[in-house]
Amino acid sequence: MSEFRPEGTLINTNANKNALSSLQALKDAMLRGMILEGRATLCDKEHNLHIDLGIMKGIIPRNEGAVGIEEGYVRDIALISRVGKSVCFIIEEIKRNEEGRLYAVLSRKKAQLKAQKEYADDLAVGDIIEVRVTHMENFGAFCDIGSGLIALLPIEAISVSRIPHPGVRFFVGQNIKCLVSGRDDKGRIILSHKELLGTWEENAALFRIGETVPGIIRSVESYGVFVELMPNLAGLAEYNADVKEGMSAAVYIKNIIPERRKIKLIIVDYSEEKHTPSEIKYFYEGEHIDI
Repeated sequence: MSEFRPEGTLINTNANKNALSSLQALKDAMLRGMILEGRATLCDKEHNLHIDLGIMKGIIPRNEGAVGIEEGYVRDIALISRVGKSVCFIIEEIKRNEEGRLYAVLSRKKAQLKAQKEYADDLAVGDIIEVRVTHMENFGAFCDIGSGLIALLPIEAISVSRIPHPGVRFFVGQNIKCLVSGRDDKGRIILSHKELLGTWEENAALFRIGETVPGIIRSVESYGVFVELMPNLAGLAEYNADVKEGMSAAVYIKNIIPERRKIKLIIVDYSEEKHTPSEIKYFYEGEHIDI
């Protein structure tokens, strides 16, 4: 497994456990510049992160907590929010405190710089990578692409079917696959997701005329109601004044018209039952798509 993985991926690997198993193993990992992970147990009043290494405590000084902290374009909340979670780091040195106890000085910033230089800078448009959702806003989901490096997945790139918020697709901490779609004016990676969810034809092939299936009301227009069957597939039902966006629905498939890429539906039932993100079905399993 690559060491350039979203935070939380490495902590339970044998390589990580072995590196934290003894003082000598820690020293060896330090000499090799390995990226390791431990759980943050505290962020003190100076915003230094305290890390549980098992055999000793580790400290990540505030200015080594993340790329951009020292420069001021990353806020301290990025450190505070790591408490209770896995944190990546490189071991800088092993010292003794005033009581004579050993502790390790760690750097998350250097782990991120290594990930940027040896991994993120080499990613090309069309590359497919595994990321972890870290937080969500109305305009998109922020994802850890490796070692705490964050990329944006814009809401319009999540699926073909339009959604009101990324939370209807994902949950924080979820591992998903994304496509590198480009970079912003600061060189930061922009992600896309919808290309991996299949074409209209691939999605429509999962359904048959005469079936009654679950769906989600996504849009209510004067000429009809759009019901999402899959993230990249929606059908149109007749207008119904009683349904609202976000409702769950049971729909009867009246017709599938491949040449027009249309599915005609009849709403059988609907409810206010809250929709929770379902398991994502990926139609493409390769490592790159030419776009």
